[in-house]
Amino acid sequence: MTTPPPRHLRRLPGQNALVTGASGAFGNATMAVLRRLGVNVVGIDLKPAPDVIGCDITDDEQVRQGVTEALERLDGRVDLLIHYAGVGPAVDIGRTPDAHVHQALEVNLLGPWRVTAAAMPALLRSRGRVIITASLLSGLQLPFAGAYTVSKRALTAYADCLRAEYGTHIGVTTVYPGYVDTPIHDSSRATGVALDGLVPAERERDTVMSVVRAAGARRAPRDVASTALGTVGLRLFRHFPGTTEQIVSLQVGLLLADGAFGDAEIARGLHERHGHSPVRPDAS
Repeated sequence: MTTPPPRHLRRLPGQNALVTGASGAFGNATMAVLRRLGVNVVGIDLKPAPDVIGCDITDDEQVRQGVTEALERLDGRVDLLIHYAGVGPAVDIGRTPDAHVHQALEVNLLGPWRVTAAAMPALLRSRGRVIITASLLSGLQLPFAGAYTVSKRALTAYADCLRAEYGTHIGVTTVYPGYVDTPIHDSSRATGVALDGLVPAERERDTVMSVVRAAGARRAPRDVASTALGTVGLRLFRHFPGTTEQIVSLQVGLLLADGAFGDAEIARGLHERHGHSPVRPDAS
């Protein structure tokens, strides 16, 4: 006999969901959990897979076609739109915006905007729910994460505006994961400025279940962090931004004094501005 879902998830069976970034770590796991809860799920992603439609969310026409196909598979109804698609390039915020910056804005901000707009008629018909995955980094300014931080903070503003204009007919939730070890960090690792160890790590499951609980809640929660510590951080970043900046500045200074990012070309200027010489691996 099938065990019924917990009370706070009982609204989910029989609903239809569309997930962006569906082939990624969060998206794939979320689709699996939703299916086990009886949700009909279709995903879109650059990488097509079973039940995942190939779609570049930076392309208007592909989004229109991808969402149309998804709706056809879902019999024209979508109750949940869950956004995970994202990129995390490492950039120097003091330099002219390059292709990595444009990609971050296109994927992290304009991608969810495009997909939501394409799905909006269906969401309004079903009085559905949009769940937008932002990041605690939207309020925490770490070195070389500027493109990601700017795009994710703008994404939170988009969610707030969406709620203000459409909140009478759809629910809008913003989820704020912390640092989770997923392939999104491959770019910063390759550049030599990974965030590993700079902030407390969370589990993939923390984010996935926060999203699922938000989807199953009787009323759409406004803002959700993935962990108790993340909730504390979210409040700190919002209500005490000056204190947050001082903490980050102190931590960065200590890390640089200890040779952090020493072999990364992108970090040379930061070392110089802090009065430190980069520590090279072959230094004696």
